[in-house]
Amino acid sequence: MKFMIPLLMAVLPAASVAQSQSGRASGVPSVAIPKTTAVLVIQTPKEGVTPQQVMAVIPEEIQATVKLYFDGKIREWYSRGDGKGVVFLLDAKTEDEARAIMETLPLAKEQLMDHQYIPVGPLMPLKALNPGALQ
Repeated sequence: MKFMIPLLMAVLPAASVAQSQSGRASGVPSVAIPKTTAVLVIQTPKEGVTPQQVMAVIPEEIQATVKLYFDGKIREWYSRGDGKGVVFLLDAKTEDEARAIMETLPLAKEQLMDHQYIPVGPLMPLKALNPGALQ
């Protein structure tokens, strides 16, 4: 049992890399590549955009974001701890689907924000990643 924590610490980063490379031929067995169940979106102001420009649109942005939440399109959203934007977890199966959701928001329509799209899925059981590791 005392070796389980170091084992998990060593394997979890590899599992994360395997997930992040799911669109590429990574040599990871297909059973270990999760289906995309959500898309993480990191939204940051474009270079040169002032806080005043963002704040002018915020009332509309809040209303539109809450509507998407109630419609089941946004699962969760967070303000970044460094104050440099927002992180959304969208109920989307593809980056294109997530992009279509985000493009409906006022800040995106005003072209004030950059978006990074990261498809995510459940971490597969460690046994699927390395069947011999847990024996």
